[in-house]
Amino acid sequence: MSEVIYEVRDRVGYITLNRPEQRNAINKNMAEGLFKALEDVKNNPEVWVCLITGNGKDFSTGHDLTWTSPEIGSGRSTEDLYDYLMNIWKPTVVAINGHCLAQAAGIACSCDIRVAADDAKLGWPQSKRGIPSTSGPSILARIIPFNIAMQFLYTGDFVEAQEALRLHLVNMVVPASKLVEEADRFIRAKILPNAPMAMRIMKEVAVRGRHMTLPDQVRFAGAARARAEAGEDFKEGIVAFLEKRKPKFEGK
Repeated sequence: MSEVIYEVRDRVGYITLNRPEQRNAINKNMAEGLFKALEDVKNNPEVWVCLITGNGKDFSTGHDLTWTSPEIGSGRSTEDLYDYLMNIWKPTVVAINGHCLAQAAGIACSCDIRVAADDAKLGWPQSKRGIPSTSGPSILARIIPFNIAMQFLYTGDFVEAQEALRLHLVNMVVPASKLVEEADRFIRAKILPNAPMAMRIMKEVAVRGRHMTLPDQVRFAGAARARAEAGEDFKEGIVAFLEKRKPKFEGK
């Protein structure tokens, strides 16, 4: 049985964590499978959007504590998943079911858009095991107010779905029974109809510009926009607007 199921359907790359009997705890094989799937998402021109979820009742309880080394070969570790995921210049959506803890919460927070089931719980409980979290202080503390992030990191308390929504930690909360269906519907209704190149450029500017001054980021955005203006999708968008019809983007 593969620890990660990956398939591409109609321009969406679906990644499913698949160790349900171990609550999708991340071991070496799953980490390797995630990297392999994400590499295809990054490089496959047929993939415009990525959706990640977990098989079974939980998204993932995080690093499998029976696997003591985070190294997975080729000089990479499981923690490199965060940076790799953030630097894929395509929209990434995560559908969070059940418990999403520790390293898995870091993976979820590295996605652009987070859809949570109404029974979802996010958490960084490592302090209860004597383990300092990596994703909590480096990612969570950038997303929500610092003092609230540190409260969750110090206490190890879980963040319930509605509280995560109030804190803008997730974008929306949907019924657990329709989680993947609603996430997929959102992608197909709201993201896929739009120009892939424009979305990729905006993500690149947003991510790379985090540590730039505002003037530098604006100049970078302008230079990146010039790449889009040379493409077919830019021309199609303008022509479709003038002809009062829906554009037909091809990702070029």
